[in-house]
Amino acid sequence: MFRLIICLLFSSWAFANDTLAPKFMPESQSFEDFLLDVRQKAASRGVSTKTLDQVFLGLKPNPKVIKLDQTQAEFSQNFWRYLGSRVSEYRLNKGTQKLKLYQQTLQENYQKYGVPPHIIVAFWGLETNYGSNTGSLNLVRSLATLSYDKRRRDFFTEQLLTLLTLIDEHKIPPNAEGSWAGAMGNVQFMPTNVAAYGVDADQDGEIGLWDNTQDIFSSAANFLQKIGWKRGQRWGREVSIPETFDYQLATLSVKKTVNEWHILGVKTANGKSLPSSTMQASLILPMGYKGPAFLTYPNFRAILRWNHSILYALSVGHLSDRLAGANKLYAAAITEPSLSRENIMQIQAKLNQFGFDTGEPDGISGPKTRNATREYQRANQLPIDGYVGYQLFQQLK
Repeated sequence: MFRLIICLLFSSWAFANDTLAPKFMPESQSFEDFLLDVRQKAASRGVSTKTLDQVFLGLKPNPKVIKLDQTQAEFSQNFWRYLGSRVSEYRLNKGTQKLKLYQQTLQENYQKYGVPPHIIVAFWGLETNYGSNTGSLNLVRSLATLSYDKRRRDFFTEQLLTLLTLIDEHKIPPNAEGSWAGAMGNVQFMPTNVAAYGVDADQDGEIGLWDNTQDIFSSAANFLQKIGWKRGQRWGREVSIPETFDYQLATLSVKKTVNEWHILGVKTANGKSLPSSTMQASLILPMGYKGPAFLTYPNFRAILRWNHSILYALSVGHLSDRLAGANKLYAAAITEPSLSRENIMQIQAKLNQFGFDTGEPDGISGPKTRNATREYQRANQLPIDGYVGYQLFQQLK
């Protein structure tokens, strides 16, 4: 749910134990004194004393929030595991029901913002399973706790101050609940996103992200439109590539027109020619050269601006396609063991040892690690796809 703190390109990482997890780093001042500073900052932004007294009365740090901040899943998820858990039959069936139930509202929303109903419902499904998991922690308490922790104080203090302003303006309830990191409602907006993109579609004075489908759909569509969604364009498509394909081109940093990809031998997933188009596109291989291939268009980058994870963006795209009536992917699923954070650190250390710079090993397969992987693959005459997976782990061992 919380996309702005630890969004990784290929997987969602976590810390399995306290030896790897970041520690709670409170300021030397007491929590009460810290809240006094926050009150002063909030008051300078025009937040009323009445609101501050109401939300800060008896407020204490929430140790559960710090624990959740430090402990997530130990293992990464590869493409097929990630997709399978998110584009499930339950989510497809439920999403189809939601499309029918809210057809009129979604269509009206589409006419105004240009974001198709199946895209909105796909985001809704991935963010909170259509509203069934919006979070149950008090937002003020969670954000105050994370603000008191010095590690990301500036970010969370800004979120807290924005939340207090929204409460004071009666746009968000004072007792609103959400995720441990402060994300709220059916589409899991952080407070600054609510302030910037939240829409009071029914003009009742509140931005009802919990139970008002007009506000929920309009806010999501407004956000997507503002971050680059183009009306009438698709997000991308599954494709097939020739055996002689230069896998080094499979990266978001390489853009070519659809016509240029056609010349390079890229076809639709069922082997047909790509439609003639000068639209810019990038090819990605989320599981290396042995896995599926996707040609992604500008709207894919808009999805990435919502959540920076490529796996998340592909899941939104595929779920939306399935909700619109498309079939399953043509590529055959690959069974591959998951890698732990320690495994990734071992890969990074080994690459460093061989002279391929990954930086300080941190267990996160970011751009630097993938670039180092490509250099290692090039030096060893391996397919240069930059995929940090189980095969690479075994090769380096």
